[in-house]
Amino acid sequence: MSNCKLNGAICAPATATGGALGIIRISGVQSLEILSHIFTKDVTQALPNTIHHGHIINKVGCPPIDEVLVSVFRAPHSYTGEDSAEISCHGSQYILNKVLELLCQNGCRMANPGEFTQRAYLNGKLDLSQAEAVADLIASTNRATHQMAMSQLRGHFSSRLAQLREQLLKLTSLLELELDFSDHEDLEFADRSELFDLAKEIDTHITELARSFEIGQVLKQGIPVAIVGKTNVGKSTLLNALLKDDRAIVSDIHGTTRDTIEDTIDINGVTFRFIDTAGIRQTTDTIEQIGINRTYAAIDKARIVLWLIDAEPSAAEVEDLQSRCAGKSLIIIRNKADLVDRTMFNVQCSMFNVLSISAKTGYNIDKLESQLFEAANIPEITENDIIVTNARHYDALLRAHDSIQRVIEGMGAKMVNGQWSMVNPSLSGDLLSEDLRHTLDILAEITGGQITPNEVLGNIFKNFCIGK
Repeated sequence: MSNCKLNGAICAPATATGGALGIIRISGVQSLEILSHIFTKDVTQALPNTIHHGHIINKVGCPPIDEVLVSVFRAPHSYTGEDSAEISCHGSQYILNKVLELLCQNGCRMANPGEFTQRAYLNGKLDLSQAEAVADLIASTNRATHQMAMSQLRGHFSSRLAQLREQLLKLTSLLELELDFSDHEDLEFADRSELFDLAKEIDTHITELARSFEIGQVLKQGIPVAIVGKTNVGKSTLLNALLKDDRAIVSDIHGTTRDTIEDTIDINGVTFRFIDTAGIRQTTDTIEQIGINRTYAAIDKARIVLWLIDAEPSAAEVEDLQSRCAGKSLIIIRNKADLVDRTMFNVQCSMFNVLSISAKTGYNIDKLESQLFEAANIPEITENDIIVTNARHYDALLRAHDSIQRVIEGMGAKMVNGQWSMVNPSLSGDLLSEDLRHTLDILAEITGGQITPNEVLGNIFKNFCIGK
């Protein structure tokens, strides 16, 4: 991979503009020499992990541009694996631009998006899945997404894949050793029963990792919750109460909400994405009917449905919504508890626990949040849990699953009542070895263990922020 390494010194701002302080990163060959040309101290001989106080200047004798602190990091013990430094200056846009301009005049170039992390990967500081976790960590919006990104960044996912590959590699090597002694048909270095059991075990692990992708996507994108009900039942008021903000228009006029309105809140470290929908009723208004159709579409996409009522629903209404919410969590909420008594319905809704709230006064909103978190059924995420969140990883796991299943089937196994069972003679060792090698290569794609095409690297790093 050395022929793919990026050359030259690069620089970029690592902080957003407008703050009290700003940080500029510089990395690469002669980066410390370049920095010394515009800094009042020579840092070319500076010890690693040291901080130096001084001024940024255009040339000797000129007035200083800013008073700064420079942190020095030495290869290979830096983020990129190269000599690098960080300039901490004031956050003025003028100052940041001037420092970057001086660095470029003295031999740097502006970094591409994600180039610092790309260099860290190419220099062996991170594997590819860890590098991708950096972007996820920056984009994390709640505790759950932060924990998932930290787990991947710390290499838990990579370690699991390495364990699977090590087991596969051992048996693949034994199968290939058999091929070297193919003239001795009675020799068998790889025990077929051991291979069969190991292939099943690996397939189970791969399947579990692939299945975690659904949870990972939900946690990254937010759990979709549709708020539905008749017109003027208080859906928009409920959305505002949950958001603690006047996000949706509230009116006594029926049919005010004619399109879906979306916003998010954090409950116990998990993001919920609420969709306030148009009220469901019979109407001849074409525009309102379009909104109602979008309500039904929102129900289809939702994981949780909040059905808001302020009067006893009919049996037909209950049956209709139940059919539309099949496979989803349905929470029935009786609104306007400040206007009526707080007893539960016990006729058509006797099979449900109906929560009584007042979206207007905030009564029982905390209980509703607790029910939402419970209905989401999201396991507690820690930094040790492995949750797949990346579509590239998910695709590779699906292909690895198909490949390892070919190995299992190649040994004469068939799925019977959900369990693998040996029923036919095994394929020859060369065919099994080929499928095992293919599985190994696919798993290596995730961490970048194989030579990774430049276009793949480009697609991965182009969405990073500049300076990371």
